[in-house]
Amino acid sequence: MPIDFTLLAFWAKKLVAVLVLPPAGPLILIGLGLSVRRLRALAWLGWIYALVVSTPVTVNWLAAPLEATPPIRTEALRQTGAIVILGAGVRTHAPEMGGPTVNGLSLERLRYGALLARRSGLPVLVTGGAPWGKIPEAVAMKQVLEQEFNIPVRWTESAALDTRDNAMFSARLLKAAGIERITLVTHAAHMPRARAAFEAAGLQVTPAPTAWLSNPDIDDEWHDFIPGPRAAYAGWYAMHEWLGRLAYRLSAPSPEDSSRSSDRAIQPSAPTPSTSTPHSNQ
Repeated sequence: MPIDFTLLAFWAKKLVAVLVLPPAGPLILIGLGLSVRRLRALAWLGWIYALVVSTPVTVNWLAAPLEATPPIRTEALRQTGAIVILGAGVRTHAPEMGGPTVNGLSLERLRYGALLARRSGLPVLVTGGAPWGKIPEAVAMKQVLEQEFNIPVRWTESAALDTRDNAMFSARLLKAAGIERITLVTHAAHMPRARAAFEAAGLQVTPAPTAWLSNPDIDDEWHDFIPGPRAAYAGWYAMHEWLGRLAYRLSAPSPEDSSRSSDRAIQPSAPTPSTSTPHSNQ
C-alpha cells in the first residue's frame, strides 16, 4: 500500500501545532522546568507564555498585526467573478440538527459569505475536506448555505486538507469556469495566509475578512489584564496563524507535492435544486 506523503505531512503539522500551541505548549515548558533543575527557566517561560495568550491586552497585540485587511467595499466585491468561502471545521455531534453540521467558525464565515452573495449575486464556491475522516466541511457548508441561508452553491470542493489545498483545488474549478478574480471569505486573522495561498495558485484575490479577534475598543481597563477563556481562545487562534505563516515561509510545495495533491482533487459538484433565485455571475 503506497504511503500518502501529503496526508503524512498534514498529520505531522497537526502534531507540531499541538505541541507548540496552548494549552500543551505552556504546560510542556512548565513541566520541563519543574522536572529538570537546570531547565528551571523554562517553567517561568511557560508561565509567561500562558499569560500572554490568555490576557485580553496581550492577545490584542498578537492578533492586530494579522488583521490589517479592511472590510471589503461593495464596488470591489462586484468586480470579482465568484465568492470563495473557506471551511473551518465541522461539529460531528449535533443531534439537534439531525446529524453533523458546520462548527461555529465555519458558520461565521458562511454567514458573511451569504450576505455578500445576496448583495452581489455572485456564484459561490465552498471548500474544505474531511481530514478527521468525517463529513467533508464543504458538504456541510453547502447544506447550511442552501437550506438555512437560501443561497445556492455552484462549486463544492471537498478534498482539501489545509489552506494550500483549498487554494490549489479551488483554483482548478474556477479557472475551468473562466474565473480568475475572486472574493475570498475567511476570518480576518487567517486572511493574510489564505490570500497568499490563493494568489500563489494563480487567482486574483479581493479579501473579504470577517470575525476579527482584535478589538480597538480595548482601552487598558483593569479587566483587560485578567486572563479569561475568551481571550485564551483568541490567543490560541492568533498563535495558530503566526505558526502557520512561519510554516508557509519555511516550506513551498514541490512538483511532487502538487502531483500528489492533484490525485486528491475532485471535480465540481452538479448544481443542486434550490428554491432560491439562481444567482448570476456578474
